Amino acid sequence: MTKSFSKSAEANERLHAAIPGGAHTYAKGQDQYPADMAPVISHGRGAHVWDVDGNEYVEYGSGLRAVSLGHAHPRVVDAVRSELDRGSNFVRPSVVELAAAERFLTSVPTAEMVKFAKNGSDATTAAVKLARAVTGRPLVAVCADHAFFSIDDWFIARTPMSAGIPDQIADLTVAFPYGDLVATEELLTRHEEQIACLILEPVTQHDPPEGYLEGLRDLAHRHGALLIFDETITGFRFSPAGAQGMYGVTPDLSTFGKALGNGFAVSALAGKRELMERGGLRDDRERVFLLSTTHGAETHSLAAAIAVMDVYAEEDIAARLHMLGEQLAVGVRAAAAAAGVEDHVVVRGRPSNMVFATLDENLEPSQPYRTLFLRELILGGVIGPSFVVSAALTDEDIARTVDVVAGACTVYRKALEAGDPSVWMGGRAVKPVFRKFV
Repeated sequence: MTKSFSKSAEANERLHAAIPGGAHTYAKGQDQYPADMAPVISHGRGAHVWDVDGNEYVEYGSGLRAVSLGHAHPRVVDAVRSELDRGSNFVRPSVVELAAAERFLTSVPTAEMVKFAKNGSDATTAAVKLARAVTGRPLVAVCADHAFFSIDDWFIARTPMSAGIPDQIADLTVAFPYGDLVATEELLTRHEEQIACLILEPVTQHDPPEGYLEGLRDLAHRHGALLIFDETITGFRFSPAGAQGMYGVTPDLSTFGKALGNGFAVSALAGKRELMERGGLRDDRERVFLLSTTHGAETHSLAAAIAVMDVYAEEDIAARLHMLGEQLAVGVRAAAAAAGVEDHVVVRGRPSNMVFATLDENLEPSQPYRTLFLRELILGGVIGPSFVVSAALTDEDIARTVDVVAGACTVYRKALEAGDPSVWMGGRAVKPVFRKFV
C-alpha cells in the first residue's frame, strides 16, 4: 500500500503559515494524524472523500459527526441552492426562519421554543447564561466525563488549555461524575444555592444507568438548578428527537448542532417556553441577551436543516445509522479477534456513534498505538478519528473498511509482540487536543 502525500504536505505548510494550528478546528489538526500523513481534502461525495493528491478514502466521523447523511446530499444541496438566488440575510426574519423553527419543534416535541445560531458553543453558552439569569446563581456544574461543551471561557477554563482565562472564571465551574447521583447530590449540597445548572451529554458510549436521567433531573430541581442536555452530538444521530426523545426525559434546556445541518452551519438552543421567553419580548422580567447573531438565521443553512429533518423522518436515518454501525462493529471485532488483538483494538459506543480505543500491552490507552492504527487505515484508504458512520455508507464500504482494519490489526499484533510500536508509527505519535504545550 503506497500513497503520495506530497501535495498535502505542501498544503499543510501553507495552512500553518496562514492559520494558527493549520486548521480552524483543533480536532482537525495535523497533530491528530500520523507524521506526514495528514491529508488535505479536495472534495467529498457520499461517504467518500478525496485529498489534493488524488487519494480516495472511505470517511468516518465526517465533519466531526456533522455530516450524517453523507457529503453533498442531493436533497440538502437542492434545498440550499433554492435559497441562494433569493438572498441569504435580511433586516427582518425571513419566512425560512419561521419554517425552520416550526419544523424543529415538530421534530423535537419536548422543546417549546427554539433559537438558532451557528455552532454548538453559541448554544451551550446561551443555555448557561440563561440558567444563571433564571436562578440568580453563579456556578455551572459540567459533567467531568464528557470531553467538550464550548470554546467559551466557562468551559475552557477547566481544561489544560486555559491560558488567557482568569482563575476567577475557572472557579465558577465545578464538575460532577456521569451516572453517580450520590456524588452529584454531595456537590449540590456542598455548593447549596450556588449552582445554576447541570450540563451534560445525556448519553455517550453507553446507555445511562436505569433511572439516572430522571434522577438527575429531579435532583437538580430539588436543589433549585436547571438541567441542560447538550445534544450537539446525540441530536438526530441518536433519534430525530435526540436522546431526550429516546429516554423520555425532558430537560429544561437543550442544545443541538452537528447533524442538524449535514455540514452547513446551524445550531439550536431549545427549551421550555417559560425559560426561553426570558430572552424574548413577551416577558416582564429582566431581559436576558440570549442569542443575537448576525448570521444565525441565514436562509440557506436553515433550508439545509429543514431538508435534513425531512430526510431523517422520511427515511428513518437514525435506524440506518444504527444498522450500519452495528454491521461495522461486528466486522471490526471479528477482524481484531482473528489477529488476536481483540483486547487492544476496541470498538465502543452506540452503533450510530462509535469510537475506537487503541490499548497497549497493559491495556492502557496509547497514542503510539493509535498512531500505528490510523496510519494503516489511511494507507488502506480509510480515514477518520473514529468509526462514526454516515448514512451514505454502502455494504461495499463497510466490507472494504473491515478488510483494511484486518490488515491494521495484523501490524498491531506485530507491534504488541515486539513491545514497541515505534517501528510502525512512521514518526511522532498523534497528540491529544487538550494539552498545555505543543
